Amino acid sequence: MQPALMTLKILLPFRIFAEQNAVTRIVAETRQGSFGILPQRLDCVAAFVPGILIYKTDGEDEKYVALDEGVLVKSGPNVLVSVRNAIAGTDLHQLREAVEREFLTLDEQEQSLRSVMAKLESSFVRRFADFRHD
Repeated sequence: MQPALMTLKILLPFRIFAEQNAVTRIVAETRQGSFGILPQRLDCVAAFVPGILIYKTDGEDEKYVALDEGVLVKSGPNVLVSVRNAIAGTDLHQLREAVEREFLTLDEQEQSLRSVMAKLESSFVRRFADFRHD
C-alpha cells in the first residue's frame, strides 16, 4: 500500500502561483534552518525566511521555487504556502541570486519606508499636539 501523497499550493497575495498534486516531499527554510515534510508528518505551521523551497513529485525530478517571507501550513495531505512573492526555476544558483537580489532588497526598501513613515507619523502627532495647545 502506497502512502497518501501531498497537494502543494503556493499562494501569492493576488493569485495562485502553483498547485501540484502527488508531492512526495518538501524542504523549506525557516529562521531555525531547513526542515522537511513527508506525507505522514503531523500537521504543522512554519514561518519562512526568503529562500528556496524544494519539492519532489511522484516520478519526477525535484522542483525549486524561490520564496519571499511567508507561512507554510500542513493540514492532512494539503500543504498551503502563502508568500508575498515567488519565482520558479531549475537552476539553484540563479534562484539563490534572485532571492538575494529581489527579496532581500525589497526588505531593505521596506524597512527604509517604514522608518520614513514613522518619522512622518511622529511629526504629525507633535504638530497636532502643538495645535491643540495653542
